[in-house]
Amino acid sequence: MVIMALDHTREFVHAGAQVFNPEDLTKTTYILFFTRWITHFCAPVFAFTAGMGAFLKGERGGTTGDLSKFLLTRGLWLVVLEFTIVRLAFFYRIDIADDPTFLLVFWMLGISMIVLAALIHLPFRALAAVSVAMVALHNLLDKITPAQFGGYGWIWNVLHQPGLIYPKPVVIVAYPLIPWIGVMAAGFCFARVYRLPDEQRRKTLLITGLAITSAFLLIRFANVYGDLRPWVAQPRPGFTPLAFLRTNKYPPSLDFLMMTLGPAITFLGLFDRARPSTSNPVIVFGRTPQFYFIVHIAVIHLFAIILGYVRYGAQPFLWKPSPTIGGAPIYPAGYGWSLMTTYLVWAAVVVVMYPTCRWLANLKASRREWWLSYL
Repeated sequence: MVIMALDHTREFVHAGAQVFNPEDLTKTTYILFFTRWITHFCAPVFAFTAGMGAFLKGERGGTTGDLSKFLLTRGLWLVVLEFTIVRLAFFYRIDIADDPTFLLVFWMLGISMIVLAALIHLPFRALAAVSVAMVALHNLLDKITPAQFGGYGWIWNVLHQPGLIYPKPVVIVAYPLIPWIGVMAAGFCFARVYRLPDEQRRKTLLITGLAITSAFLLIRFANVYGDLRPWVAQPRPGFTPLAFLRTNKYPPSLDFLMMTLGPAITFLGLFDRARPSTSNPVIVFGRTPQFYFIVHIAVIHLFAIILGYVRYGAQPFLWKPSPTIGGAPIYPAGYGWSLMTTYLVWAAVVVVMYPTCRWLANLKASRREWWLSYL
């Protein structure tokens, strides 16, 4: 959650974000590249641990039908939030006619939960096979394009290839559903590791995480399958390793998912013994992820407006979509701030978020009303 805030702060504040992709190896710097690269861990971990959380919720009691109903309603709720409150945080208005609609993380998580609500009725081995196959084999579909489906090409955008699916009002799929559904389902299956005794669980986490990470290194080095962008030696000194790590997120390639989930699972094994206090910011934000996600975007947006006001005065563009989400033509040349300022704003956002998130985390821990699980 904390790392995610860095990426969103960069998009709203950093001058470079307004004009080029931080993974453009002809323009980026080492620190800018890794400022973006480290945030790649967020979406895969969100989807994978959402599946784990679904399994653990089922373990606390109730039938498979009860869990299925919860996943269905929770998923629908996330999709509704994507089109309303999340959109409001990004744009500070809900103007479907003028502002583009992006199908982002809440859309992906919500639809994946809805599909998982059906998939959990499969036998465990069948579900595990389906999820692993979706993650491992979906790059075989890379050469299929929406144009091959004619007027139904938008369906392929929704499923596998990001892009514009409706011209006016503009609707853009940023997170196609394949293989994200498989990632969440894989997390649901993998959560069974938490049934194991402590030492066996830690060993399994470490072995699995290291195995996935090693597989990433081997498959990526082979450069034959697993990603839309094969890595190539770079003319800029020291940039070839960056090309190796520049895997495809939209949609997430096999290489991308192994590069992120392997270390993440290893991390779970390394820190399995840790028992941080309930006031630890990592725990506080982890217990209020949905609230944190929505509000931190609004807070970052507010900081960007304040910075813009200090530099430019009361200009109309301050309340328009940022250049990174479609507002570039109305912003002055050179808009944005240094990477140092970006990091300072990021730290301020995390500090501002902590008190309210801690209050909500304590409320959720002390009360059991059903609606609290939807916050």
